[in-house]
Amino acid sequence: MAAATAILAGFSAREAQAANGAYAVDAADISEVGSCKIESWLSSASNTDFSAVANPSCVVNPFRPVELSMNMNRAHSDGEWSNTLAPKAKTNIAPTGVGRLGFSFYAGGSFDALTGENLTAFAVVPATFRLSETMRLNFNGGWLWDRSVDRHYLTYGIGFDWKFTETLQWTIEAFGQAGQSDTPGVVQPRFQTGVRYRPNEIFSVD
Repeated sequence: MAAATAILAGFSAREAQAANGAYAVDAADISEVGSCKIESWLSSASNTDFSAVANPSCVVNPFRPVELSMNMNRAHSDGEWSNTLAPKAKTNIAPTGVGRLGFSFYAGGSFDALTGENLTAFAVVPATFRLSETMRLNFNGGWLWDRSVDRHYLTYGIGFDWKFTETLQWTIEAFGQAGQSDTPGVVQPRFQTGVRYRPNEIFSVD
């Protein structure tokens, strides 16, 4: 079991629902069959928006290895509190390796935990190119359907991971979504960076 925590600014709940933990850009890898973990993180902004997330996941093998997760989000936005659940299934299509591009696929949705209303649906293809045993580039491209306003978005992201010591990894990433908006043609990229401390195989902190 692993745990991760982070403090992030300006990271919306809908963006988090399609993400891999506190970071927004996912890698193509999945864990070993039978392994489980719990990730949790906090997000806050100067306008009092707030999000607290727990994301348990396990890898099973019904016909091929599949990582099943459930993102549980307690959030405050525009003066209102919400509780959402976002199940997700991810499977690796081509394994990663040094000098080789690997990719996977995941899909899921989000629901209002109180009303059962279906809020979003999403599908993403993460790709990872390993530059070395300690450095990798991650690329994400996908689709998001915001059912509350019946709008569709292209989601994208690029990230760089560098494990510069045995216990520390640095991540830098840019991500966003494009599509229908109140402002025609709007594109709202975001940027974040952080360090992951992993002293052993069962615990990490971002």
